[in-house]
Amino acid sequence: MVDRFRLIYLKSPASERELAEAEEFSLSRGSSKPAETAGSEEKESSESYFSQAMVSQAKADLKHHDPRTRIMAIQFLEKSDPSVFSSYLQEILSDPDPGVRLQAIRSLIKSGQPIEIPLLKKYLKDQDARVRMAVLRGLSQVQEKWDLNFLLQFLSDESPWVRRKMATLLGWVQTEGAFPILMEMSKDQSPGVRKAALMSLNSLYPEESEDRLVKALRDPAPDVRNWVKRSLEKRLGQPRKGTGPPSRQHR
Repeated sequence: MVDRFRLIYLKSPASERELAEAEEFSLSRGSSKPAETAGSEEKESSESYFSQAMVSQAKADLKHHDPRTRIMAIQFLEKSDPSVFSSYLQEILSDPDPGVRLQAIRSLIKSGQPIEIPLLKKYLKDQDARVRMAVLRGLSQVQEKWDLNFLLQFLSDESPWVRRKMATLLGWVQTEGAFPILMEMSKDQSPGVRKAALMSLNSLYPEESEDRLVKALRDPAPDVRNWVKRSLEKRLGQPRKGTGPPSRQHR
């Protein structure tokens, strides 16, 4: 019966049929009040019980042996009761399964709950690259200023996906000190990272990075060469202008 009820709550919001199944579940648990089909008071009472039962089941499922069930429980709590989700955040962020930790980070970002930057930063060293990328995405939404020393650590991240994400984020946040970091990342061993860095350079520092883009016409990766060629051809008919941050200490 518990497994059946879990399927019901994971498909929330509930339909009329599911509410009836929930009432059946409550009766099987020993409820003395008969299920009523008429009257708003009875219906509201049934829905209230069902909602409370779903939250209770989701909280219990945070300790379920199957990581997939724990992930679905996190998704449910994020949408139905953010305060409960927040109270369990530390526990689920310490989950041994990387998929569960990833969902916890994503749900934290989506939940609208205040994000503690130090808490997020703890997971920048997570063994799973997906978790590290999710943390970067979250930090980009709440971090007003990026520390240069903080950014430099991503130059040597073992995952090209994380390095590429960092190069892309630098093009969005327009932080001070981004130019030398992006220049270094444009020489990364991964074509995807090089392309992302060149795109951010082209967006933030079109004049300063022109020589670097010209050199990238000889990049060993066809995808990078083709993108650079299109970008330079597009630039020929446009007046050159700088759009990067006001600081130009790298000149």
